[in-house]
Amino acid sequence: MAKKVAIIASSGGLDDAYKALNIGTAAAATDAEVEIFFTFEGLNIIHKEAHKQLSMGPGKEHFMEGFKNAGVPSISELLEVAKESGVKFIACQMTMDVMGLEKEDFVDGIEVGGAATFLDFAYDADVTVTF
Repeated sequence: MAKKVAIIASSGGLDDAYKALNIGTAAAATDAEVEIFFTFEGLNIIHKEAHKQLSMGPGKEHFMEGFKNAGVPSISELLEVAKESGVKFIACQMTMDVMGLEKEDFVDGIEVGGAATFLDFAYDADVTVTF
């Protein structure tokens, strides 16, 4: 039986995007079933335009040079790798409603659901992580 990894992405900085997608793709590479629930600012990570403009938090700018030197993929590339690896993306319906966003505002391949949708998966998860 495959391991299940539940990730909540509620922050929308570039560092948060790397954390959520790195853990998600690594888990998928070990044949785990992975779901990432994007809520509040975390929706920026899967927004068609916002994910291209994510920035590091104050005092973390030095990581940008390190990412470049280490050949770390962009968020766009990591999103594709995650989707190709079977990572399931769920956009929080409540947060979308509050922010006036529609499914079409996000990258292809996402699902829209509420907290209960994510919890159905998370109840049986072997690992749960929040960023």
